[in-house]
Amino acid sequence: MRAAEPYGLNGQSQRERAFTLTDLITVLAVVILLTMLDLPSAATTRGKGQSASCLNNHRQLVRAWQLYADANGGRLAGNLDGGDVMTLANSNRTWVLGWFDFNGGAPAGANTNTLLLTAYSELAPYLNRQAEVFKCPADTSLSRGRTGVPRVRSISMNSYLGERASPFTAGYYQFRKISQLVKPKPSQAFVFTDEREDSINDGILFIDMAGYDPAAPGFYTIVDYPADWHNRGANLSFADGHTETWRWRDSRTMPLHRAGAPIPLAVASPNNPDVARIQAATSRKITATP
Repeated sequence: MRAAEPYGLNGQSQRERAFTLTDLITVLAVVILLTMLDLPSAATTRGKGQSASCLNNHRQLVRAWQLYADANGGRLAGNLDGGDVMTLANSNRTWVLGWFDFNGGAPAGANTNTLLLTAYSELAPYLNRQAEVFKCPADTSLSRGRTGVPRVRSISMNSYLGERASPFTAGYYQFRKISQLVKPKPSQAFVFTDEREDSINDGILFIDMAGYDPAAPGFYTIVDYPADWHNRGANLSFADGHTETWRWRDSRTMPLHRAGAPIPLAVASPNNPDVARIQAATSRKITATP
């Protein structure tokens, strides 16, 4: 005769209340499925948060840029490039020092040296010497390409703004005073934008104006690449202080990323509508008045 099974308070036997392996597998499968379904939503939420933080950084940077001009008789902050940003001799003569690459940068350690942002930048006093505003949180690049620590800057400036010897495209305005921003007007002229981690080096986003005036789309070229971290787009700040997110339309503006490897620059991109759009927000052909 089999002994009676003990019953719980609800009248179920212990065997009836046991959690079987099949039950466990079913529960795990449901949890995994729900997690997978939630991943795109979580990624979207994270991306929106990063973009919002990046836009806030842009607002602070462009406000500092405006304050610098106000304090210096309308003169725009310097915008040096190439070898001029590799030496501390040019401290406080440009909006940012430091040449970025995947070998630590120049001067040595520039990729990770926040002093270039908080002590040697003309804008530093107007940013409470914060380093964080110079970088978009979506930029995950490392100082040595695939290794190292996070780099400290991801933002570059319109190459036709600020003190420098000459414009990058002959025959176009290099705006040295804020009062010169008539065409394009302040609400149309971009100041800062995100730059791709495999394109960024000095502090400028070099825009080739070839093909803009007169219109000749066959001559369009992308020299430096804006970022595409924000839903296939980049954040920009404008001379009047407002910010925008631009979505790129042409795949040539968004080449594949190769972690730790620089992208070829100065690439012909005929009839690329993204080139036309950013040219219009950059400079104008020289006439009697800007």
